[in-house]
Amino acid sequence: MIRIGTVNIDTSHPMGFAEAMEKENRARYVGVYNDSFRDDAEVEGFIRRFGLEKRCRTIDELAEMCDIGFIQGCDWDDHLRCAMPFLERGKPVFIDKPLVGNLKDLKRIEELAEKGAVILGASSARYAYEVQEFLAIPEEERGKIVQVFGTAGVDEFNYGIHIAECIGGILGDGARWVRFLGRGEADGKYSESYYVQYAGGESAIFNTFTGTWQPFVLTIMTTKTTYHFKIDSNKLYAALIEQICNYMEGKPSRMAPVQSLGESVRIMLAAAESRARDGQCVALAELTEDGASYDGKKFWESYRAASGPMYAGL
Repeated sequence: MIRIGTVNIDTSHPMGFAEAMEKENRARYVGVYNDSFRDDAEVEGFIRRFGLEKRCRTIDELAEMCDIGFIQGCDWDDHLRCAMPFLERGKPVFIDKPLVGNLKDLKRIEELAEKGAVILGASSARYAYEVQEFLAIPEEERGKIVQVFGTAGVDEFNYGIHIAECIGGILGDGARWVRFLGRGEADGKYSESYYVQYAGGESAIFNTFTGTWQPFVLTIMTTKTTYHFKIDSNKLYAALIEQICNYMEGKPSRMAPVQSLGESVRIMLAAAESRARDGQCVALAELTEDGASYDGKKFWESYRAASGPMYAGL
């Protein structure tokens, strides 16, 4: 049984992952450390519902008692701090999406990975069963991928990263530049469109939506035909937990390397930079640390203000 320690339980993901673990019976939460906005009643409710062994006083204490750390606070600017006690002990971490929100933190994560740190992540949409089923079709049958179109909705980055990672899971690495295409708006809600060019000639267009939850929908055009499907959000947690367990057990796993996770973050940063430049093409290689970024603390504050009790009654 894989022993997991979670740092913070800000969102519904810790509960969704725990329920998926119960069905898989290959992993379980054994400890929690919380220094975020969930109060004692919520932490105790989480412990009680999922049978955790301990509420730890420090992240170091938590890292000592588990096989892998799950970093699940919604302030992505705090992810590195939370991950380091595990990495310093040579233990892997899973960092929930978004991995990070700025180039400086991303470079640090890439440096750690180059030195041997195991950093898994981040969006469950990258590992969706529908994506796996599409990729399992032999290329000679489905044709070579020409273009992918995808949608995601709630907000620009915290949810938008889902579709960037999902497209990355389909096309692989090789994004070269991004261009902001424009915005559609109605009733104070809006969708923004971005074009991504890949080195091999493939391209992607993704839409983010701010103001309403939107499903993850993909259209994939190949040299032979067009595939169109909607991802079943109810199965995403199970798909991710399955791949994490496979990795931890030494079995074949689709868990993406940091290089691939980082490319998805760079795509989002280049998208924001292109929008700020009125739609100019922005190359991923030209991104700078003083360029576009996403403020994790600001998102954390807005999420806290909007979030009601989630775990206290469990």
